[in-house]
Amino acid sequence: MCRRWSGGAPFFAANTDGVEFEGAEHLARYESSSWAERGFCRRCGTALFYFLKPTQAYMMSVGAFDDQSPFQLVLEIFIDSKPEGYAFAGEHARWTEAETLARLAPP
Repeated sequence: MCRRWSGGAPFFAANTDGVEFEGAEHLARYESSSWAERGFCRRCGTALFYFLKPTQAYMMSVGAFDDQSPFQLVLEIFIDSKPEGYAFAGEHARWTEAETLARLAPP
């Protein structure tokens, strides 16, 4: 689902606390499952966030930030479903689909 949303590429996101939106009238939400929503800009279609309803947590698109320098890759999810065309280097957590759903989806 994320690959379709992002055109086949990975969706780079940062967990955030205390999200507040200016110009919220320009935001749209798509209920992608019973427990999550995808947020995007009504004007240009840019993917802005993934929202976990049970925990009220936002995973903001790293591309939505002007300064992306504070971010570093610390986790890959759905690693068993990734396209064969890329592999990220470095030591960081890699969760399978089952591990991802067990940690993020409601029971």
